[in-house]
Formats: sequence, structure tokens, C-alpha cells
Amino acid sequence: MSTKSTSVQGDVSKEKLMEDLQLVVSDAEELLRATAGQAGEKVSAARERIQDSLNAARARLAVAQEAMLEKTRQAAHATDEYVHENPWRAVGVAAGVGLLVGMLISRGR
Repeated sequence: MSTKSTSVQGDVSKEKLMEDLQLVVSDAEELLRATAGQAGEKVSAARERIQDSLNAARARLAVAQEAMLEKTRQAAHATDEYVHENPWRAVGVAAGVGLLVGMLISRGR
């Protein structure tokens, strides 16, 4: 497996992880809202710990998202540079991919 393929899979799994974390944060916030009327020292302490954890998770998630966006920008810039430096090679690769996709689509019919 190539390094580029591994990197793409890593980015996909990072995106999935970030989506999962966002879902957990959202669910935890909903749980906090649902238990807002609950009284008691233990419930209050637990709510406070959960809120602190949520704030920390939100901050880490924001940093991770920004890092992923920056990597995406860098990849787009590198691709743009490559295409400008090698226009005919890029056209050839695009034509080859188009041909493969066309052949696969026509096989399915």
C-alpha cells in the first residue's frame, strides 16, 4: 500500500473520528440539558465535570478541524501547482481516469 493511500485512509478515519466526537459532544450536551432540573450534590458535581470535559473536547475538536483544513488547503495548493507545472500529464491522467470510469459504467448496464 502506498504512503499516499495510507494518508488518504488516515484522513478519512480522522474525519470519521471527528464526526463521532461531535456526535458524542452533542449527545452529552443534550443529556446535560435533560438533567438540568435534577438536584443533588452528586448530580451537580457530575454535571460540572461533564461540562468541563465537554469544553475541553470542543477545544481539541476545533484545533483538530483547523489542522485538517490546513492539510486540505496544502494538498489543494500542491495539486494546483502540479497541474500548472505539468498540464499535459494532468490531462492524460484525467483522460485515463475518465476512460476507466466510462468502461466501468458501461459494464454495469
